[in-house]
Amino acid sequence: MAGTILAVRTWPADEYTRVTLEMDTELKAEHFTLEHPDRLVVDIDGLSMNRAINDLVSKVRPNDPYISSVRVAQNRPDVVRLVFDLKQAVAPQVFTLKPVGGYKYRLVLDLYPKVAQDPLLAILDNGSGSDKDPLAEVLENLARNSPDQAPIPSVQGQVLPRSARVQPEEPPRSASADRPLLVALDPGHGGEDPGATGRAGTHEKDIVLLIARRLKKLIDAQPNMRAYLTRENDYFVPLHVRVQKSRRVKADLFVSIHADAWIKPSARGSSVFALSEHGATSSAARWMAKRENDADLIGGVNLGSHNKQVAQVLLDLSTSAQIHDAMKLGSNVLQQISKFNRLHSSRVERAGFAVLKAPDIPSILVETAFISNPDEERRLRSPAYQDKVAHAILGGINTYFASNPPLNRRA
Repeated sequence: MAGTILAVRTWPADEYTRVTLEMDTELKAEHFTLEHPDRLVVDIDGLSMNRAINDLVSKVRPNDPYISSVRVAQNRPDVVRLVFDLKQAVAPQVFTLKPVGGYKYRLVLDLYPKVAQDPLLAILDNGSGSDKDPLAEVLENLARNSPDQAPIPSVQGQVLPRSARVQPEEPPRSASADRPLLVALDPGHGGEDPGATGRAGTHEKDIVLLIARRLKKLIDAQPNMRAYLTRENDYFVPLHVRVQKSRRVKADLFVSIHADAWIKPSARGSSVFALSEHGATSSAARWMAKRENDADLIGGVNLGSHNKQVAQVLLDLSTSAQIHDAMKLGSNVLQQISKFNRLHSSRVERAGFAVLKAPDIPSILVETAFISNPDEERRLRSPAYQDKVAHAILGGINTYFASNPPLNRRA
């Protein structure tokens, strides 16, 4: 019996484009590339043409950096051939994923450029990479990739007047003229991994990206300070890659932004987490770390694409000095958030979050509110609340730098 394609999704981004074919059974695929012009050919064994795979042609967006068009045909009995006409030469990664979460079997095609982009270029770009309104862009992406789900209604909200915002401390002046303070902002989840989903259908990945974009604009407006986003749009970034990207740009701080979820909708409040090398400070922190660390399983990591031993060494190198500084930063952020929102925990919790394991960058994870709580889900969708959170994190960052200037700058 031939396999069936259940859904087709595309996730274009400057870093790479991902194409996902969700199937009811695991199928074998072979691929090769051609030049003059550049093409990627994928043969899927045990598959017959159906409407879902024909839809792939319409899923390619005009602004995709890598794919120009797709052709689909029955190449031979039980073999469907996909031909991707490319805008540039790619180094493809093709792999399959077992069922997890709400997904069945997935065939994943990751199209990376042959020459990897330098993340430092993102820092040199003052813009967000898009002229669109950020909320409109996120909702558009959500609707495009989830045709079976009603789109989130537009959220009307006013940005708070300056007098009502959490006022950050005066920005530090200690950064050197040739190297500003650099803060890595990590919007959690993305792409195939929606993160937690609220009762009204709000995806965590969309909300945290909006908050991170707001915070980046605030940081970039500070003298001697810049922000770097580990993901700029709706695509998946593995946890260890988020760490590696932040280390590559030699960030002074790392702030991962999330929206909490719990098994009971009554849970509410904001939290901040730092890394623990020796166990979690509470059962809730342990559960939360496991949920966040499972993001790689949902998003889909090609385990054959990198040296797992090297990645594990990176994640085991965390130092007590990094954690000590992260606790200071986290306490400052909690203090700022407490001015406008209830705290789920009044102290910085600790657990083994994989995304916090950079050995030389103080790293925290901010759970901005419980998206599983209907009231807090509504607040998270509000631009006014997103603005409050962004200002609060900035206030905590400035307070931290004012008393903990990075003396040993990594040139």
